[in-house]
Amino acid sequence: MKRSIHTLLLSLLLTPLLYTNAWAENVQVLMKTSMGDITLSLDQEKAPQTVENFLQYARDGFYDGTVFHRVIKDFMIQGGGFTADMKKKETRDPIQNEAKNGLKNKHGTIAMARTSVPHSATAQFFINHKNNDFLDYPSRDGWGYAVFGKVTQGMDIVDSIANQPTGFNNGMRNVPSKPILIEKVSILE
Repeated sequence: MKRSIHTLLLSLLLTPLLYTNAWAENVQVLMKTSMGDITLSLDQEKAPQTVENFLQYARDGFYDGTVFHRVIKDFMIQGGGFTADMKKKETRDPIQNEAKNGLKNKHGTIAMARTSVPHSATAQFFINHKNNDFLDYPSRDGWGYAVFGKVTQGMDIVDSIANQPTGFNNGMRNVPSKPILIEKVSILE
């Protein structure tokens, strides 16, 4: 009996630590940008297809040399689809929308960008610069935008990117006046 009480007390003490470090158990990714490094923790358990899709693009070097092409302060920074000269990169087929996974579009989370078609996400992603609850499942279209991780280091870099001046370029608005390069995306061991 004494042993089981001791085990119970120990588990109660450790439970908060397990939940606090939950993101640390996930895949860690380093995004080197021309403005500094951003480290991401990706939740394979809640967004398996989305995480694997992102990791495959990273393994293939797809993100290397792309830019943050849509930057809106107090909303989000979007990248992963265009080169510095604003040429759209060819992608693989779209993936299923995993927005029903319980993860929310909170400040500092990373989610898949998509068109108005719910299951249209390919390579582009965005990092939320504030809480964007209106993007959460079910959103206005019955789906929302699939969160699959969060920034664990480098939120100051995200803030710096979000504060850059933007304008029109190649028929698109909110494009940074000076290209913000994603130099390399690496999976950390």
